[in-house]
Amino acid sequence: MEQGILDLVEISQYYGRQKDFVLAGGGNTSYKTADCLRVKASGFSLSTITEPGFAKLDRKQLNEINTKNYSTNVLQREEEIKNDLLKSRMEPEKGRRPSVETSLHNLIDYAFIVHTHSTKVNGLMCSNQAEEKAAELFGDDVLYVPYDDPGYILFKVVEKAVLGYRAKKGKDPAVILLQNHGVFVGANSIDEIKAIYDDIIAKLDAAFGDEAAIEELSVPAEAAKIVPAVRMMVSGEGLKSVRLANNSLINYYLDKENYKAVAKPFTPDGIVYANSAFVYAEFTGDVDSFLNDIQAKIKEYETTKGKLPKVIFAPGLGVLLIADHAQGADILYDVVTDSCRIASLAQSFGGEHPMTPEQIQFIENWEVEQYRSKVSLGATAGRVDRKVIVVTGGAQGFGAGIVEELMKHGANVVIADLNEEKGLAFAEELNMGNRKNKALFVKADVSNAASVEQLVCQTVINFGGLDAFISNAGILRAGGLDEMTPETFELMTKVNYSAYFLCAKYASAVMKLQNKFKRDHFTDIIQINSKSGLKGSNKNFAYAGGKFGGIGLTQSFALELMPSRIKVNSICPGNFFDGPLWADPDRGLFVQYLNAGKVPGAKTIDDVKAFYEAQVPAGRGCTPIDVMRAIFYVIEQEYETGQAVPVTGGQNMLN
Repeated sequence: MEQGILDLVEISQYYGRQKDFVLAGGGNTSYKTADCLRVKASGFSLSTITEPGFAKLDRKQLNEINTKNYSTNVLQREEEIKNDLLKSRMEPEKGRRPSVETSLHNLIDYAFIVHTHSTKVNGLMCSNQAEEKAAELFGDDVLYVPYDDPGYILFKVVEKAVLGYRAKKGKDPAVILLQNHGVFVGANSIDEIKAIYDDIIAKLDAAFGDEAAIEELSVPAEAAKIVPAVRMMVSGEGLKSVRLANNSLINYYLDKENYKAVAKPFTPDGIVYANSAFVYAEFTGDVDSFLNDIQAKIKEYETTKGKLPKVIFAPGLGVLLIADHAQGADILYDVVTDSCRIASLAQSFGGEHPMTPEQIQFIENWEVEQYRSKVSLGATAGRVDRKVIVVTGGAQGFGAGIVEELMKHGANVVIADLNEEKGLAFAEELNMGNRKNKALFVKADVSNAASVEQLVCQTVINFGGLDAFISNAGILRAGGLDEMTPETFELMTKVNYSAYFLCAKYASAVMKLQNKFKRDHFTDIIQINSKSGLKGSNKNFAYAGGKFGGIGLTQSFALELMPSRIKVNSICPGNFFDGPLWADPDRGLFVQYLNAGKVPGAKTIDDVKAFYEAQVPAGRGCTPIDVMRAIFYVIEQEYETGQAVPVTGGQNMLN
């Protein structure tokens, strides 16, 4: 790979990974030679882009676009230009769509161009004194261009300005500042690019002064009684992710008077990701009143704009961020925070200057931005696509296997476990890559009511609701009547039996609320039980008794909750011989059973394992994928509840 392309990837990722410069994959970069231009293709994120993410274009054909006459009809003209850009691709078979600013990248006579929507630059560019302060800070070496509609019109405006600059200075501008848009920086090396950006930011920092640190703020406990209802209000055929968030900066703009400063978009990107308008609804402590108010405002928004809102400013709660997937909700948080920062920074330059209604209307109708918006939404895939699912004991063993499969199939998964180190590392591992769905770790003790209630609350705040709760956490201490102490028996009962009640109690409250606002929405409470819940287990009565009781709870919960479309079922796996429950060399069941003499004649761990494998007609232990197939079944069907589904390889057969 030639050095120029390697440098292009390096500089793209360098700025793409800094939220002060690039949000949600916005901005674009390019590298050009005499004949060829490589520019970031639509749908690729600068933070992770590699060589295949750049469209390769013929500069001769790009230059012809500059001299052609296009339709005077705005939408038809943009379609014609889009088609000409596509024709200029040197590798059309790769399907890369060139960035909308491609012609600008081709125009500016530097090898590297890095265009960003820098928050600090836009604190200036989205202010009332943008032009005069740009001249004051940067002099005439920087080219300032007033706002115009993106695409061909903006290109022609910039082209005229660049040609004038070129004629006057004998060179192209290294910095182009675009009102309500961002900055283009050009140079012949990436070191020069960084030096220019550093100089811009240093001068802006001196003008802005110290910027207060942004602190995350907690949200009220009433959120659990509100957010799931809102999620159902905005979920049609596909489920939405709703994140409730607040920070010290957003909190300032939750005030009704201050809100006016951020109520209108500052940049085209703001419209792409967050729509051109928000909803404003105040929560004063009355849950029912707020839900009635927000439901009416959502309906009004949809009627007048033909789409659902993506952002709801709710004083007393925080900001509700509505997206097709969890990644989208996280992007919205960054976009809203960025808008608030721009408004705040703009006070240094005469106050904020949002886009005009005419400029907003153009963006809303522009095919290019509609395409970008569609790409940004994307989709996950799989049998539990966009569902929110909690898995207790999800950091290891069966639980971890269940979590992995749920993630593969598009769910947003909350890993609840006492093992914080393993849980955090597992969630981080699952979130690597460009997933649309998300894993979240929450430390939880399922035997403690307050901990379970907080687990459900964190699930709601981060994802908006709860579609399935998988009660998987459990412990096993083998022993007969002589060995079992009352304390051990009570602990096992608390974790294996009573905890299931706590999980069902707090999960069902959210699920009932969701069903109240979307009557056709089915949810699931699933207990990972055991074959020991179907048949007594020698010298293992504490475990078997809890599991037998769990099936009784399942049947009883099912009768109570089905009117709210909440299905309750138990999955009864056979032995997971490869998991830590059995195979841990110090505390695993193989060791416990050997020491307890549960297997007559067994002298080694291998003897114990062979004994249990021989009892399974399938000749092997149960695996997480075996359990997952049963989980998928109970989630996907809508007619069965209160069942104990065996997954035992034929070891346990129902009458």
